[in-house]
Amino acid sequence: MTSFVLPHEVHGDGAHKVFAVHGWFADRSAYAAVLPDLDRVSFSYALVDLRGYGEARDATGSYTTAEAAVDLVELADRLGWDRFSVVGHSMGGAVAQRLLAVAPHRLRRIAGVSPVPASGMPLAGEQAALFADAAHRAENRRAIIDVTTGGRRPAAWLDRMVARSLERSDPKAFRAWLESWAGEDFTADVVGSEVPALAVAGALDPALSPEVMRQTWLSWYPRAELTVLPGAGHYAMDEAPLDLVRAVEDFLRADDAGDPRAGGAA
Repeated sequence: MTSFVLPHEVHGDGAHKVFAVHGWFADRSAYAAVLPDLDRVSFSYALVDLRGYGEARDATGSYTTAEAAVDLVELADRLGWDRFSVVGHSMGGAVAQRLLAVAPHRLRRIAGVSPVPASGMPLAGEQAALFADAAHRAENRRAIIDVTTGGRRPAAWLDRMVARSLERSDPKAFRAWLESWAGEDFTADVVGSEVPALAVAGALDPALSPEVMRQTWLSWYPRAELTVLPGAGHYAMDEAPLDLVRAVEDFLRADDAGDPRAGGAA
């Protein structure tokens, strides 16, 4: 076990343990809007900061989804969590899928909120430049957030999202993470996984759309489900928090009813 521990905060004391992993644009504060309405009796949620973000802003590393999966397993060991579920947003959804290869026996369920597929998201031309330069250009981050929420969100919200992103991420780490979640294809390591998997897609997200989820998660994972949130884009935690909590917790709760091992999970 390494000396590095993912910074985290635990909410709830339920028997079903759940990691919540943020995406490219935020640290664990990405889940702030859903926190008040989580079921803390049934679940224990550990919100983490990946390397390069939040309290781990200065942490060194390779800044890859594979490294993050190992970090999560080591944190689970420290917390005494034998088995757990993972909720991951966007890039965090790719981290959740990495765990299907790294520690499938530890996973109860995974839920991806606008998750990046295990095949990555190859970028080219102007799009590649837009994303790469977002590491040091606030206007690029704003444009990406605007497009992926259907161009419907207030200017003040876009500005707030960009300000949080800049404050909570290290530019070099932010740029390095792009190479991993966008450029790496680990599909061969996870296709056919029997771990129940939920993909939550916002109908207003043109990049990680419901159709992309059907072509990826639903075709790769035999026990996959898809929930579409009609009023959300890429940031369902902010755009449709109550709908997201209901969809994810209904999915997680199904494991407690149907998994004979659930009662003894730590």
